[in-house]
Amino acid sequence: MEVVVDPGVPPEDAQLIRDSGKVLTRMRRGWVPPPPPPAKRRGVGMIIAVVAAGAALMALGAMRGGVGLLLIFIGIPVLVAAFIRTDLSDDDDEAVVDRQIYEQLRWYEGRYVLADDLDESSRRLLARAQKAIKAVTESAVNMEGLLDDVRNSVMLPAQEWEIARLLAKLSSLRAKHRRTVTGAVTPEVAAVAEPLARALDSSEDAVVARVEALERYAANVAEAERAFRAHHQIEELRGRLHQYEELVAESGADGFAVPEIERLSRDADQLEQALRRSLNSAHEAFRYLEP
Repeated sequence: MEVVVDPGVPPEDAQLIRDSGKVLTRMRRGWVPPPPPPAKRRGVGMIIAVVAAGAALMALGAMRGGVGLLLIFIGIPVLVAAFIRTDLSDDDDEAVVDRQIYEQLRWYEGRYVLADDLDESSRRLLARAQKAIKAVTESAVNMEGLLDDVRNSVMLPAQEWEIARLLAKLSSLRAKHRRTVTGAVTPEVAAVAEPLARALDSSEDAVVARVEALERYAANVAEAERAFRAHHQIEELRGRLHQYEELVAESGADGFAVPEIERLSRDADQLEQALRRSLNSAHEAFRYLEP
């Protein structure tokens, strides 16, 4: 299950949240882990029992000399191990892990959003935002550092979280609003409900504007990506230029080679300029995403 986590959550805890989709789904359906079994709450009684048994063995040892000492050294560890085995057997590993995950998820409630928390239109908007972010972060121009990759690594996850958080609130409030005004309503209720519905629509429009800004940024990055790849290919060809010149000179094809070589150089220069323009456009588009 897809989970968007607040970038402010520590990385290890964030990964635990992302990996806990099954537990999150159960929690959303009202699941609460059962309390630890009674054996877990018998710690004091267990200690008293072990101490009492140890005292009895020691008394026996005092009466029987060397054999008693042997009973002490063997008997007490056996008693402790027996109690521990009994205690652990009352609660299986999976239940313990689920309880720990539950507590962690409760602690971070409000700092993550499940895709299932969103209504259909909100899920589509979040998917658009994530697609744009992925296109930017996985682009060669970003990986090569031609964009501001440090700011991208901070700003883009923050944008994804803010969009997911707003869409979760919007989805929840929109569902409540629809339940309230479903069916016949009086004119008085309609008079109150209509402006509130417009407020919901206005909030959605604001989130759409954020998503569209991300998409414009991704489109500019895609243009820079195309120019970067073409420029890289031209540079590879230009790096082998002397081999082409040598070949055409040896073959007597000089008349063909000169104009083609000149065109190669012109194309390389034009692509370099196009790359610069595309990168400048991408940087300008990025500024619209800044708070």
